[in-house]
Amino acid sequence: MTEDLRTAALESKAWPYEEARKLLKRYPNGKSGDPVLFETGYGPSGLPHIGTFNEVLRTTMVRNAFHALSDTPTRLIAFSDDMDGLRKVPDNVPNGDMLREHLGKPLTQIPDPFGTHSSFAAHNNAILREFLDRYGFDYEFASSTDYYTSGRFNEALKGVLRHFQGIQDVMLPTLRAERRATYSPVLPISPTSGIVLQVPIEVIDAEAGLIAFEDEGQRIEQSVLGGKAKLQWKVDWAMRWVALGVDYEMAGKDLIDSVTQSSKIARVLGGRPPEGFNYEMFLDENGEKISKSKGNGLSLEQWLTYGPEESLAFYAYREPKKAKSLHMGVIPRAVDEYWQFRGNYAGQDLKQKLGNPVHHIHDGKLPTGELPVTFGLLLNLVGVMGDASKEQVWGYLANYVPDASADKYPELDRLIGYALAYSRDFVAPTLKRRAPEGVEVAALERLDAELAALSAEASAEDIQNIVYEIGKTGGFETLRDWFKALYETLLGSEQGPRMGSFIALYGVANSRKLIAEALAR
Repeated sequence: MTEDLRTAALESKAWPYEEARKLLKRYPNGKSGDPVLFETGYGPSGLPHIGTFNEVLRTTMVRNAFHALSDTPTRLIAFSDDMDGLRKVPDNVPNGDMLREHLGKPLTQIPDPFGTHSSFAAHNNAILREFLDRYGFDYEFASSTDYYTSGRFNEALKGVLRHFQGIQDVMLPTLRAERRATYSPVLPISPTSGIVLQVPIEVIDAEAGLIAFEDEGQRIEQSVLGGKAKLQWKVDWAMRWVALGVDYEMAGKDLIDSVTQSSKIARVLGGRPPEGFNYEMFLDENGEKISKSKGNGLSLEQWLTYGPEESLAFYAYREPKKAKSLHMGVIPRAVDEYWQFRGNYAGQDLKQKLGNPVHHIHDGKLPTGELPVTFGLLLNLVGVMGDASKEQVWGYLANYVPDASADKYPELDRLIGYALAYSRDFVAPTLKRRAPEGVEVAALERLDAELAALSAEASAEDIQNIVYEIGKTGGFETLRDWFKALYETLLGSEQGPRMGSFIALYGVANSRKLIAEALAR
């Protein structure tokens, strides 16, 4: 790490550096030899979605930013609250009736509806770990069930019993009257039904971890240790912070009140709440919050079918405190904007580089390679080609890109695959080329004539100048009307590429065929 980088990072307004500086203030002299601990949380009551992935991604960006500011070692724990009781059956999993028979039981005690793992939690945890591993995150996976049953939380649980009334004093004022009557920070697990019980408890012996509660009409005295109880999640969160020594954890905006209450409880337990910030939630295309139980968000697999990993990371990095829609339609723009910022990086000074999203996506170690055409242009090309192969697309690219080959442009080769998949599933079904009207007819005839007269050496810029001139003198109210007419009559969409680039890429002869087909309508 250079001193110049550290100095620039201390002043950078990029949000990961702003977050990392909170940890410098927390430990101005380091953490007494212990690593600074980052944590992310996951509730495996439903399939993990991109929001889960993005929390780990953003936390990793802050962790990397901290490494630029400090030599203090760090750790990242991805904690799964898999001892939580299943409260409702998700809409997007099979065998719902079977799951309903196990409502209230810990997620690790519920059979896997997919039939592939030892429990519902094990299935969902495996998916989470698979896509975290696929991206190459440096993390340690932690299971709530393992930590409770192994006794790792035993001392912290005794602390909860010792401070039982103090925790109640924090929580009860936040609850409705009927909830206050039955609320308990500790949720015993029924020795008969195996259900995580939401019942009042009595602390019998805090040092022994002994409580009493009523279960099916009987008074039960039972230990809270070794997995025989778990905590209400706000209390659980606070206990975990204190027991593990968590220094940084971010959370969604919907959890602001929960962070406040858990922070108070952490202080009651004698600990210090972690640093962090509240990010805005992703919304689906209808503007609704993405939910694991509804399954209305994109999965990681869906995004990575139509766009590369770095495009998803780019989308996650930008404006984390602003609500953003997360649906298939955002992928093409994310791909092109990522490449735009990546193309700018080499020519920027250090301050600009530290504010560039690609710096945080790649931790300052950008891959080599360039992209000679945009993803949007590729989509337009494969859209007019119809059912095409990679080889056919490369054939067209030879019209536009010198020495076009997969060996020279491996990342472009990868993007062609994404473009073919995206066009097939989302573009092709919507394309509808209309007939030209009014002044559009004469303008297209003029464009055809101009293209026919072009020399073989004409560049994309030469073609673009012709297109502009026709639009300015062809009787259109605005240039936008002319471009819109080109997109709708030739490409079948309301939006499109820079036409000079498209015609050069698709080829003059092929473009004239599109014009002829449009005029024939």
